[in-house]
Amino acid sequence: MLWELSAVAVKVRFGGLSGSTELLLPPHPGSTTLGQVRDIVYSAISAKETDHLDIQPQGSKQAEAFVNAFLKHSLPQLDAEQIQKHLDRKAVILDHFLKKRKKEKRRKTKCLSAKKRRELRIFELKPEQQRYELFLPLHELWKQYIRDLCNGLKPDMQTQMIQTKLLKADFHGAIVTVVKSKCPSYVGVTGIILQEMKHIFKIITEENKLKVIPKQNSVFSVEIDGFVSYIYGSKFQLRSSERSAKKFKGKGSIDL
Repeated sequence: MLWELSAVAVKVRFGGLSGSTELLLPPHPGSTTLGQVRDIVYSAISAKETDHLDIQPQGSKQAEAFVNAFLKHSLPQLDAEQIQKHLDRKAVILDHFLKKRKKEKRRKTKCLSAKKRRELRIFELKPEQQRYELFLPLHELWKQYIRDLCNGLKPDMQTQMIQTKLLKADFHGAIVTVVKSKCPSYVGVTGIILQEMKHIFKIITEENKLKVIPKQNSVFSVEIDGFVSYIYGSKFQLRSSERSAKKFKGKGSIDL
C-alpha cells in the first residue's frame, strides 16, 4: 500500500497478489494545507470504487482509526508525530517491519591448562589398568599404522626413507628398548609406550611395571618387521604433534 501526498493530488495504491489498483483523489482548490490533505485521505470512497476494489465502505472515523492502527503496526519504529511528518509530502512504503535479531556470540571452548590436567590426573593410569596384556592390541594397531605410513615394509626399501617416516610418526603403542643411557638402571628396559611427552616416555613392561624413562641422555631402539631403528632421545625432545611438522637435519655425530 503506497500513499503519495502532494499539493496536486493524493494517490492511494493498493497492491496485492493479483495486481495493484490506484485511486486518484482530487485536491482541494487553492492552497492545500495539512488538514485538507488529511480530509482527502480520510474522505469516503465512491460506490463505484468500492465495487471495483471489492471492499466495504466505512465512515470517516472508522477509516481514520484503521489508518492510524495500520501505520502504527507497519512503522513501529516511528511515533505518531514522525509518521505525520513522513506523510506530509513524502511517499511512504508500508513494508512489513522485521525486528533485527541480535547475533549471539559464539563462546569459544576453553581447553584445560596443564595445571588443571595435573590436578584432575587425566593422564594417570590406575594400578588395575597397568597390565602389559591390555596394551598388546594397541601395539598391533601401531604396527599396522607404520606399515601403512611406509607403504609396506619391504626388504628392498631404503632405510633412509623409513627413518624419515619414523621421525614424524606417533610412537604410542610401539615396543622400545633402552640400549644406552647415562643411568645404568634404565639400560635394557623394554616395554610398550603408553604416553609420549616432550621429555619422557611412559613405558609398561612385561612385568606390569610402569616406567618413566627420560629422553635426555638415552638411546632407544624400535623393531618392526625386521627393521631396527634407533632414537636418540636428546634430539627427540618434542611432542608428537610438534614433531610431525618439524624438519630434521642430518647430524654427523650425536653424543649422549
